[in-house]
Amino acid sequence: MDNKDFLRQRINVYAKMEVDPSVDEEVVSMLKRKFNVYLPQRRSLDESLSAAKSDHEIIELILEYRKL
Repeated sequence: MDNKDFLRQRINVYAKMEVDPSVDEEVVSMLKRKFNVYLPQRRSLDESLSAAKSDHEIIELILEYRKL
């Protein structure tokens, strides 16, 4: 298992649902529904996630996944 698969598993376990961290709509929806996290508006989702990474631990995992 490579690092990207491992990160995806950790995200899914943390979220208690299947989510594809590379699909913007799934990430935004999961953060709102499961963790009540509303991201700030930025030019890209990655910028929004970076701005809000201190709001919840899962955001850091998602950012790591998206960088790979």
